[in-house]
This record gives sequence, C-alpha cells and structure tokens, in this order.
Amino acid sequence: MNDYQLYIDSEFCESSDGGRFDTVNPATGEVWASAPAATEADVDRAVRAARRALVEGEWPTLTATQRGRLLSRLADLVTDAAHHLGEVETTDSGKLAAETRAQSAYVADYYRYYAGLADKIQGDTLHVFTTREPVGVVAAIVPWNAEMFLTATKIGPALAAGNTVVIKASEEAPAPLLEFARVVDQVGFPPGVVNLVTGFGEPCGRALTSHPMVDKVAFTGGVDTARHVVANTAHNLAPVTLELGGKSPILVFDDADFDGAVNGAVAGNFGASGQSCVAGSRVLVQSGVHDRFVDEVVRRAEAIRIGDPLADDTQMGPLATQAQLDRIEAVVAESIDQGATLHTGGCRPEGLDAGWYYRPTVLGCADQDVRSTRVELFGPVMSVLRFDTEDEAVAIANDTEFGLGAGIFTRDVSRVHRVAGAIRSGIVWVNTYRAISPIAPFGGFGNSGSGREAGVDAIHEFTTTKTVWINTSTEPMSNPFTIR
Repeated sequence: MNDYQLYIDSEFCESSDGGRFDTVNPATGEVWASAPAATEADVDRAVRAARRALVEGEWPTLTATQRGRLLSRLADLVTDAAHHLGEVETTDSGKLAAETRAQSAYVADYYRYYAGLADKIQGDTLHVFTTREPVGVVAAIVPWNAEMFLTATKIGPALAAGNTVVIKASEEAPAPLLEFARVVDQVGFPPGVVNLVTGFGEPCGRALTSHPMVDKVAFTGGVDTARHVVANTAHNLAPVTLELGGKSPILVFDDADFDGAVNGAVAGNFGASGQSCVAGSRVLVQSGVHDRFVDEVVRRAEAIRIGDPLADDTQMGPLATQAQLDRIEAVVAESIDQGATLHTGGCRPEGLDAGWYYRPTVLGCADQDVRSTRVELFGPVMSVLRFDTEDEAVAIANDTEFGLGAGIFTRDVSRVHRVAGAIRSGIVWVNTYRAISPIAPFGGFGNSGSGREAGVDAIHEFTTTKTVWINTSTEPMSNPFTIR
C-alpha cells in the first residue's frame, strides 16, 4: 500500500483534517494506494505559498536563464525517473506500460523546450515598448488519462514565464503526479513555486479555481466539469484555458493509402484503450473503400491482445474506472437499439473477470442520429459512417459540438488543403494521427475548449502584456490644462 502526501511549499504533508481516499488498480479492481483529500484550508495554504513565492524570496529575482536551468534539471530528472513514473501511471490508470514509459520520457522534451524558451520571451518596441509579464499564480487541473503529459503542457510554459503553480491531480488516479512531486522536490525550485494537492471537486477543486489569489486557471477535462470551473472563476475573474473533449472525425477517401488509413483509425480508436481526448471515434469512409475498410478494421480489432497493462505483449489494457465501463456498455447498447450494426466487440473479453476490460468495438452507423456518434465515450468504440462526396464528408465532420482533432487520409494534395481548411478543428492530421510535439500548439473549437497549449502560443496564455510609455522629449510634459 502506497500512502502519498500533499506537496505544499516544498514540504510533503497530510491534509489538515487527515482525510484520505483510496485509488484502485483498474487491471485488478483492487486498492493499491491512498492519497490525501485536500480541504479548503489545504488549498488556501498552497495558493498562499504560491503567491508568496511569486512576490517574495528567490523566484522573482531569478533571471529567465536561471528559470530555464531549473526546467532543464527537471527534464533530466524526469528522464531518469521515466520508467518508474510510467509504471506508477499504468498501475493507477490502466494505460499500457509501453505507452506510459515512453510518454514519461518524451514529456521531458516539453520541459527542455520551455527551458530553452524561458529567456526568449519578448515584447515589442513601437513608439512605446511592451513586455510579457507572468500572469501570477496558476491553478493547473489535469485529468487521469495523460497526467504527466498534460502537466508538462501547463507548468512548463507557466514556470518558464515566471509564474508559480498549484497543481490539482485527478482523484481517479492521483499517484503519478504524487510521484512526480518527489521528482520536483529534487530540482531546487524555491519553496512555494510548485505545489500539488489531491482531492475531490468539492471542496478542493472549487476552492482552488475560485481562490482570490489565483490569477489563471488551466484546465483539462470534461465539458460538464469545465462549466463548474468557469462558474467558479466568476469569483476571482481569473482567465481560463480549457482543453476539453472531442468527437474527432477521421476522413478516409477512396484514394487514400489503405494500410495507412487503417493504421490511423486503429491508433485513433484503440490506442490508450480509446481513452484520449483526440480519439478519432467517428471514422468517415468513402463508399468505394467502405466495405473493405470495415472488414480490415474488424480483423485488426479482433487480433488486439487485451490483458495486464504491465505485460510487454499486451496491446490494450483496461478502462480506468468501473463507471466508465458501465457508461460505455449502456451507450453501445442504446446505439444498437437505434439501428447501429455491431461488427465486433460490444462486450467484456472472456477470461478477464477482474478489472475493467472492454473489447475493441466497431459500430456501423447509417447516420449521426446514433448516440455513439454524438457523445465522447472515452473508450475503444469506433463508429463508422459512409459518405459519397467531399462536401458530404465535411458536413458530417462538422456536425458536432466538438472541434478538437481531425484526420484526413488522401493522396490528393489539393483536397488536403480544401478539407483541412473547411473542418472546424484545432488540430488536423494528414495521413497520420495523434502526432504531437512541444513546438506545436494544440487546442479546440466549440465545446472542445479555448486557448492553446504547447508551442510558443502557450507562453502567451501564461503571460500578460505590460505597456511602458517613455517621454523622449527634452521638454517637460505640457500643462494638461493648456490646449495647444
């Protein structure tokens, strides 16, 4: 049993009332760790530590280059701890160890990117000049499905710009970030610069996002929770960056490289057990290749090895929670009742009675009146729709409240430009899917959120513009009551 602690003002501590909650291994359904349930007093202590570090002591006196060196050291330590951090994340969330280990390793690239960018944050020189100033205390709230990565996309640019942060880990799988706090503690950040709390939406999340000393909220999660976050910021008027969910379309045209398109659909739906905000869960296939495509996707889905996410030969692990499994089962059953054709899956795999496993599922859908084409399932469920023309494909792709990701598979370069421009989506992949880099911003339209993470754009999310006017005349300022 692993008993974790909060990390506040560079100290590990218990919650003020001693409250704790258990976290469960999705592969076994058994409790394996315990985390503190932060109270409103704990959140207040963390935010005040961040505010104190922002305006007093060593942090505000460091040069941008010195901040960059600390981020570079964090990158090195994350690299050293990547294998362990990956295994903790797998145990707590059910994601494949091969993926979490690799993700923990490349997360270091994000810290290195912002380490290099820290002393290159510049303003403009006009007749006046502007500077980019840290926005202040940042509340960073991350979900369970990609905690290390989504934390890096928030605190990397926030710290590079000179802010201080309070991170709230998901109550569903908090252990990876609690382990990450141990890595942060070795870096040498001044006390209060990085703080980490765990707990529930009430009181922990509400107290953090509404705290009067919080100057910025960076949130990744679901739409319903985001509405609560935005409502909470009415109390402090903190600007919000929202990276929310999606119902991303993958468009497969007749002229596409067939194997590449199948690989994109499989990766976009069954990678990470479909538990990805950019999952390409609506696969739109042109009539000329539709039937062949479905047959091949079904064959590939049925060949996926499901099992222990820590095992090297496993290709898909469990879902993260029992509630998630129950919801997916209900939506798939409803979709079949609405006329969807179940090509494969739609049930739990045989021989895996313990844990929250679900077979890769392919549904054939005549239109988007079927529920599986509308709601974000966050699981290994692919809804396949047929189209005839390019205009029809774009219309189907845009017929959604979301706009986070999209994939286009075609050999026609002119079509690539037309369709990429026509689809309302913050990210468009062409002949690939789920590619990411620290240099490339990502974010969405509509109910997929607002603002951008990663890239130079993220620095602007964590800074505010200061304008400085300098009188260069040798004459004194004129009398304001004399009109010339």
